Amino acid sequence: MPLPRLLTDRRLLLMAAFGFVSGLPLALSGFTLRQWLTEGHVSLGAIGLTANIGMSYTLKFLWAPMLDEVRPPRPLARFGQRRGWLLMVQPFLVASIAWLAVCDAATAPVMAIAAGACIAFFSATQDIAVDAWRIETFDTQTQGMALAGYVWGYRLAMLLSGAGVIAAAGSIGWHGALALVAVLAACGILITLLAPEAPSEPRPASGQHWIARSVQAVRGPLGEFLARPGAFVILAYVALFNLGEAMAGVMLAPFYRHLGFDRAAVATAIGPFSLVATMSGIALGGWTIARIGLPRALISTGFIQMGAMALYVLLSTLPGNHLVLYGTVITEAFVQGLATAAFLAYLSSLCRRDYAASQYALLTSIAPLASHTVGGFSGFLAQAVGWPVFYTLAMAAALPGMLVMLYILRTHPPEETAP
Repeated sequence: MPLPRLLTDRRLLLMAAFGFVSGLPLALSGFTLRQWLTEGHVSLGAIGLTANIGMSYTLKFLWAPMLDEVRPPRPLARFGQRRGWLLMVQPFLVASIAWLAVCDAATAPVMAIAAGACIAFFSATQDIAVDAWRIETFDTQTQGMALAGYVWGYRLAMLLSGAGVIAAAGSIGWHGALALVAVLAACGILITLLAPEAPSEPRPASGQHWIARSVQAVRGPLGEFLARPGAFVILAYVALFNLGEAMAGVMLAPFYRHLGFDRAAVATAIGPFSLVATMSGIALGGWTIARIGLPRALISTGFIQMGAMALYVLLSTLPGNHLVLYGTVITEAFVQGLATAAFLAYLSSLCRRDYAASQYALLTSIAPLASHTVGGFSGFLAQAVGWPVFYTLAMAAALPGMLVMLYILRTHPPEETAP
């Protein structure tokens, strides 16, 4: 397809818009929620446990087959399989964000956390339908452009619901800032109505109940992967890859608050400069893989990411130092993008072509497991040992994943060309 046609393709604009509405909810069950709870003087232990509400993103592969096998409710079925499910889920997502907007994190933190859990569930379900729409709408030649549009829309939305909400809370309050996000999320319904239904081939009647078909849709790709030599060691690496970052990231909002940084400083730190650093790191990571190969890229970027976490230890000894704060956040965002590019390329290399979508979804569900399990106890650890020791331990927590990765590269090296 010629480049001018790609740039004017209405479907690509819709893909970027879908990326935007998919990215809006993420921070509302993550950093933004924890910042609000921190300002409400909620305990570190309770704030750490908010990491567990993101389990919906980890477990979404369990109900993803239902969106393939079950028709949407009758009034929505006329919009098609993908749009019908989106129109079913999106009003609940908007209602959950509106619920969070009327909560009070200081006096009723349990209600705010419950709203965040609902946001995570409906957001993860929306992601399933949007991913399916993308895969069915774009051919192999245009998938790269579609993903690029999706990522940029997603990152822009994360900037607005993260740094944007935190900055706006200083002038219009948390309730007003979150209500604006609910209004933006409601635009997702309009985007779905404007989108064409994804072209999909009718499924042949199998005579099986939809539950049996859904189980088989998961069992086939998973069974093929687990039958490979070293499969469980590889899964251990995928789960451990983000352990250090999970421990560190969950506690960032109360950490910044403890060091005396106000909303404006935090919004500036995690704002546009961090976004540019992340995208630059991903771009350089892709170039590095092409230059030195995937195995060496995994080693170099992994150890760079682990070493960069020492900046948090340095920051913990320099409270109120804005330059060190900005330098730490920007550097960490850059090296995280660098390591993520190599990690995602490795996950892609693990997927068999005829199971690529299913196996990639399974692997990317396992990857954030540490964030939503072990990361949930980070608040109790930080409270017990203090910030310098906590971030030293978080840096050390990245070492097991690196050691498993070195073992895998020696015994089960990845393919150099990923699908």
